[in-house]
Amino acid sequence: MSASLIYDLAPIGAIVAWSDGTPRPPERFRQKLAAWKTRNSQGRLIRKQDRRGLGNISLAPDFTLHEGDFGGGGIIAIRVYRTFSLDSELAFKVVERPAPGTVRIFDRAGSSAELVHLASNRPAAEEWLLRHGYPDAVLEDVSADEVAADHVEGRAAA
Repeated sequence: MSASLIYDLAPIGAIVAWSDGTPRPPERFRQKLAAWKTRNSQGRLIRKQDRRGLGNISLAPDFTLHEGDFGGGGIIAIRVYRTFSLDSELAFKVVERPAPGTVRIFDRAGSSAELVHLASNRPAAEEWLLRHGYPDAVLEDVSADEVAADHVEGRAAA
């Protein structure tokens, strides 16, 4: 899939993989492997942003994936995000869609909202919010109708 198809069709909360199509180098080539991993990985889709202006600069639409967290002892020191423009040359694939009944937790309402957690159900989402405290959080249920609409409209994961 192209980046623009991911933007148009993949639901927030989906796991999306990206690749440049090159084969993985052997483990012994650490620098080549590290470079390959930056262009071949996966992450959770947490935000889609429309075209927007910043002063007299126009920013193209893009989407952001949460690739992973680094830290220790229950403390996250670094969060890794990847933002892709719609003209990216990489190939994308939806690996997993959010299951019906799960609940998306966004940090705020509106077009600049970012997914901060995907809970297994509404009570789990409310409990997570009590521990993590996003005062402007918005909860959104993933419905069976949403998943069914993706398949009816031909938007099944490729």
